[in-house]
Amino acid sequence: MRAACKLASRVLNFAGTLVKPSITTNEIDMAGHHMIVEAGAYPSPLGYGGFPKSICTSVNECACHGLPDSTQLQNGDIITIDVNVFLNKAEYAISAHYDHTCVWEEVLQNKCLNKYNHTAIDGQFYFYQFEGL
Repeated sequence: MRAACKLASRVLNFAGTLVKPSITTNEIDMAGHHMIVEAGAYPSPLGYGGFPKSICTSVNECACHGLPDSTQLQNGDIITIDVNVFLNKAEYAISAHYDHTCVWEEVLQNKCLNKYNHTAIDGQFYFYQFEGL
């Protein structure tokens, strides 16, 4: 279980580094899939109930279990990435919420912070939109 957790965490952190304007969620999915398979694991979402991708990417109004596609991320988009791996008969799921597409100059000028609450965990900013909850 620990190995599965560590792998899922590494894949999630790597996927987070890819989040930027113009990247597609398909590209994030393919990179995550490659990393999972290279580690000798299986991406749990792949094939589950017919799900055709290896990770879930939920952008903006999509609450969860978003299907990666060819849509390019835009400046200001909010994305949640879910990674689930099956390794050595253990499965682990982990997810994170990113708003890296808000350019840091805007964050520093509070243009994004007016719209989103935020917190920092281990030096990483996470933004949460409270509208509509």
